[in-house]
Amino acid sequence: MGQIDADVDQLHGAAPVFWPNALEGNSILTKKSLFNRKLADACSRFATGVAALLPLLPLLLGLLASLPQSASARLAAAPEAWAPSESTRDLAAVRASGQLRVLVNQSRNSSGEVRGEPIGVEYRRLRAFEQYLNRNARDGGEVRLKLIPLPKEQLLPALLRGEGDLVAPGELLPVRRGLAVRASAPIRRDVPLVVVSRQGNRRYQRLEQLAGHSLALPAGSAARTALQRVNGGLKTPIVADWQDPTLAVEDVLELVHAGILPMAAVELPIAERWAKVLPKLRIDRQLVLARKGDMSWYVHRGAPNLRASVDRFLHDYRRPDDEDAVFLRVYRRLYKVHNPLGRPERQRLARVAPTLMRHARAQSLDWLLLAALAFKESTLNPNARGAGGASGLLQITPAAARSVGVANARALEGNVQAGARYLAMLRKRYFASSQFSERERMAFVLAAYNLGPQRVQGLRAEARRRGLDPNRWFFQVERVAAERQGMGVVSYVSSVNKYHLAFSRERYRLEP
Repeated sequence: MGQIDADVDQLHGAAPVFWPNALEGNSILTKKSLFNRKLADACSRFATGVAALLPLLPLLLGLLASLPQSASARLAAAPEAWAPSESTRDLAAVRASGQLRVLVNQSRNSSGEVRGEPIGVEYRRLRAFEQYLNRNARDGGEVRLKLIPLPKEQLLPALLRGEGDLVAPGELLPVRRGLAVRASAPIRRDVPLVVVSRQGNRRYQRLEQLAGHSLALPAGSAARTALQRVNGGLKTPIVADWQDPTLAVEDVLELVHAGILPMAAVELPIAERWAKVLPKLRIDRQLVLARKGDMSWYVHRGAPNLRASVDRFLHDYRRPDDEDAVFLRVYRRLYKVHNPLGRPERQRLARVAPTLMRHARAQSLDWLLLAALAFKESTLNPNARGAGGASGLLQITPAAARSVGVANARALEGNVQAGARYLAMLRKRYFASSQFSERERMAFVLAAYNLGPQRVQGLRAEARRRGLDPNRWFFQVERVAAERQGMGVVSYVSSVNKYHLAFSRERYRLEP
């Protein structure tokens, strides 16, 4: 919205000047009287201008309101400043449309699904709510859920913009005072935010002992305010180590489990759930940042009937005994990341680093991305042999090597050259569009390296049909991949991404 700026000359430091006046003649004005005179004239001109604009004000406001805003502009605004959206829908409008738009946290812990089976903690509860709404429908019209995955910190802004009817975060969700949202009845009350670390790490007994250490926090973590409160009583603060937005809470826990990150802070129920599949994860229950938060769903203030229906459903809902059965089966057999920065791993990386750097530079690639791919494919072993004739550091097949002009991919030099050329070919041929961010572009390239480019393009097309962003792999196209292909390619890209982030944190030590 435009602002009218009135600039008044600041004359406090000026020397006396002559001001011609028809009534007074030419008289010497003091600095103070001259300032007062000019201030009065400026105010008079401003008032006249405002009076002239008043009849046009409704028209101007209407024109401003009709101008389109970019998504980035909408997200940058403070939520308290947003006007109530005309697209806010209460229960009657939801039933009339036949669709309940649910804004879900894009984390796999909250809303994941693998080959048609739910692994997210909110998934089965939401499906049960869908059945509840249809069971109590008076006109026989069915309501179907439309799940809209978003980063956690964008869920409430999207609700306020009218892009969804219900928010189901699956985690503690900080809500700023004054927002036009209402929490449902608590799903879980007084959820503690606790510190988690790896078995064998030093065990601390009090939060004060963490002063000067860092806590890894996923984007949107509810621990921000709690950590600020704890730091208020410490001479040396605990450092908030905010993680890359491609990492959800489960990814951060996996990095702690691998020893790549030292400690993190998460909700206790989430830590307990993932400790079942990450056996080296240690929950330090004595280190509690906060205890007062409730896990809830959220609706717009303008949808009281929808909120009442949610509350009635949650009052009677009971979690099924086998709620985590699929989650446990899927994640217990998944490839888990290992620490690529131990002493033996660093030594292996140092031996192949010059070759990786040389061929990465030739193809305009980050050599640490090649290193991350090599660690995933062969744990940096140039003599590794895989299935289907794949071999070497980057486990490239002879056919793929020949397609980029490399005849011998078994030797280290040819293997890295072929792998780097093949990645560059995938990037140029399939993912060169400026619509990709560089991180997302390389995620698609890695997915194509693992799964094949045509299959990845098919996943993007399906994502587009379902209203997901086809130009974002993380949490968008990867959802389709998990549902159609299983967790193989999702885990593959996620692992390489984690290794790349781990190497990048140590870039200054790894580069000559």
